Amino acid sequence: MSRRGSVLVTGGARSGKSSFAEKLCMKRADSGTYIATAQAYDDEMQERIRIHQDRRQDSAYGWQTVEEPVALPELLETLGQSASDVPAVVVDCLTLWLTNVLLQAEPEGTAVMEERLGLQIGRLARAVQVYPGMVILVTNEVGSGIVPEYPLGRIYRDWAGIMNQRLAQVCDEVFLVTAGIPMEIKSREYRI
Repeated sequence: MSRRGSVLVTGGARSGKSSFAEKLCMKRADSGTYIATAQAYDDEMQERIRIHQDRRQDSAYGWQTVEEPVALPELLETLGQSASDVPAVVVDCLTLWLTNVLLQAEPEGTAVMEERLGLQIGRLARAVQVYPGMVILVTNEVGSGIVPEYPLGRIYRDWAGIMNQRLAQVCDEVFLVTAGIPMEIKSREYRI
């Protein structure tokens, strides 16, 4: 049995976001679907993916893993239409998904790429809002560092910030994870 609600978990690299999101899902639902957006283009990324997979296998929690690097909004829409029990979902991670969408659209030019990013972020936000079960989204805070040297890096940084703001608006709860410590920065009870 899982409860309904949406949670955004953000923080820096290696801050403990994924581990916290998984533990939160395990606390609130009997089982979960883990949507992995990463693509293993090199040995280092393969190792990161393996570490995440091993942690889920070691938990003895009934995770079902679905790999979806680009069609995330469509997948959430499909899972939400399930006639049976709608699964609790952890999406890890949105910034990798954004990278995949950006790189897929890059050959079409900046204007088309930015239009596609805006449309996909909007579609994802709508899918999260109407998802009938619990959905926990993991993302990275990428705008706190230096300004990227290259235009594509600046476009990515800007759209990651736009995406995070948009999803924080529609999520019931938002947590910032720093040094492995989750801090609630938006809850269901607090509104301005």
